[in-house]
Amino acid sequence: MANGYTKPKQISLRNHPQFSEEWVQNIIADDPSVLGLGTLVLRDRERIQPKAGRLDLLLQDTETYKRFEVELQLGGTDETHIIRTIEYWDVERRRYPQYEHCAVLVAEDITSRFLNVVSLFNGSIPLVAIQMQAFQVGEHVTLVFTKVMDEFERGLVDEDEDAASAPTDRAYWENDKGTPATVDLADKMLVLAKALDPELELKYNKFYIGLSRHGQAYNFISFRPKKQFLVWEAKLPKSEEVDAMIEEAELETLEYNQRWGLYRIRLKAADIKKHEATLCQLIKMAHDYRVG
Repeated sequence: MANGYTKPKQISLRNHPQFSEEWVQNIIADDPSVLGLGTLVLRDRERIQPKAGRLDLLLQDTETYKRFEVELQLGGTDETHIIRTIEYWDVERRRYPQYEHCAVLVAEDITSRFLNVVSLFNGSIPLVAIQMQAFQVGEHVTLVFTKVMDEFERGLVDEDEDAASAPTDRAYWENDKGTPATVDLADKMLVLAKALDPELELKYNKFYIGLSRHGQAYNFISFRPKKQFLVWEAKLPKSEEVDAMIEEAELETLEYNQRWGLYRIRLKAADIKKHEATLCQLIKMAHDYRVG
């Protein structure tokens, strides 16, 4: 070829005598970043699932600790593949509810029909579909991973949206999403916020617990009770000052959500008691940022 150019030739791994699913597993295990899901590390491979086979790869985000249950399929996707992927995701999230989990399908051929079916689950099941293509370039083979369906993410309902369209109550959070103990942690955080404004109250929405003031949404902080902990969200610009405060207090940050401009921090009862001063300071900063 002219100028040293070699045209890549797409090949099928499913029908290839040399390149197997194990070969693909090894590549992803050595460098999980090839999937384009962030800075991930390998937690396990061929992970035994009770009465459900083996999970190909379990990956984890190094910053948020979110876990990705990855299933590989050479060739095209099929019904058994998606069922297996969702089943493994469900097993892992039940075994380790302290983490966020996301199911990941990786296949050579992801058809539009398959995407239409899978999209019915997305929103209720965090699911990512990645198409994997193999190319022969001279004497070498390379893989290209393309995300064709991303996880559906819900953010906070803004004040100008009709939050009443998805109202709920305390019992919903105590029984379905969290527990009475983790909802009680939101009460304890509300007490700290009331030091700034005694008119604040908890407002129970379907996707989060926010704040209200005189019946109107006032969401400079919000809460998402889980079964074993409380996710506390503070609307603040990301800064070295805030990062240093959180790090010094040894609070566990799940992530900084760039889209919604908020810190997500995991709290247990001991954290609120031990780090009350830091939490009060962060609450004040979020409040001042909102009103300022």
